[in-house]
Amino acid sequence: MRVRSILGKMSPYVPGKLQPGAIKLASNENPLGPSPLGMKAARGCIEGANLYPDGAAAALKTRIAARLSERSGLPIETESIVVGNGSDELIQLCAAATVEPGTNVVTSEVTFSEYTYAGTLFGGEMRYAPLKAGGFDLDAIAGLVDSKTAIVYLCNPNNPTGTYFSEKKLTAFLESVPADLPVVSDEAYIEYVTAGDYPKTIQLRKKFPNLILLRTFSKIYGLAGFRVGYGIAEPGFISELDKVRPPFNVNIVAQAAAIAALDDEDFLARSRNLVAEGKPLLYRGLEKLGLEYYPSESNFICLDAGKDCMAVFESIMAKGVTIRPLKGFGLKTWIRVTVGTKEQNKLFLDALAGSI
Repeated sequence: MRVRSILGKMSPYVPGKLQPGAIKLASNENPLGPSPLGMKAARGCIEGANLYPDGAAAALKTRIAARLSERSGLPIETESIVVGNGSDELIQLCAAATVEPGTNVVTSEVTFSEYTYAGTLFGGEMRYAPLKAGGFDLDAIAGLVDSKTAIVYLCNPNNPTGTYFSEKKLTAFLESVPADLPVVSDEAYIEYVTAGDYPKTIQLRKKFPNLILLRTFSKIYGLAGFRVGYGIAEPGFISELDKVRPPFNVNIVAQAAAIAALDDEDFLARSRNLVAEGKPLLYRGLEKLGLEYYPSESNFICLDAGKDCMAVFESIMAKGVTIRPLKGFGLKTWIRVTVGTKEQNKLFLDALAGSI
């Protein structure tokens, strides 16, 4: 069967491995489950599943814009919002609108693999800057940009390391690259960030209209199974994304759940508190075991297990906990673990101690 030649250079995405009956701490999901308000809304609209969803997701975009305006103090118009089947789809749509053969895509090593997937799919040459202290080296990334660069993907906080870069560093980066170069800031874990110098990217967009923000309902809102993400960009760029966006890309149940979840402040507070309490416990446990880790601004921790990560992964899974080995990211002895409940965190630390 004839297929595009570029597919010979690509591999399917490999999700975290599931083990029946095991505690899953592999995919950075919310251990508290989905937003209760989101689930109530989802159940209430199932009877309308015989109808197509609103292809423009007008109600959801209006609610997102209102919530962003409330939190930032700046007016955000619905024309600046695009909704996707998870932020994964939006990563791909950004590439579909910008990348073609003869161009290049710039990002970092050891980051979310969907940037490479999207850039390669549309014929772009991938360029990677090395990590610096486990984080994005924005100076090195800027050094890879040239006249053929179609788009830059930044991940903040970074997946899988949990590290972040500051507003000062992002501002300097944006000032150093062409003003018409699309720069994506993937902020899937922004709701978990506590660092005071984390970029206020909604405000930065006023000065840098080439800045594109991606966010998701999959993480803190607990709606990963519904697949809803959104992007914030200049209306002109949103119009271009709509040209490559599939019709009805976010289903009717997911739209209803996301709209309601935006108002679930109690659930967001409980989710943040769970992570805020869980990370110190995990840090202390890792330090007791003498293991290196990156302090995280997300709901997961990246750590060096000190031996082959696949062997550690298999051993931990045999003890009833699944985590993410990072061999596929090029980190042969490192693993990533989601911050779980207090009981789950203790089970993980016990399993880890017996596996290293």
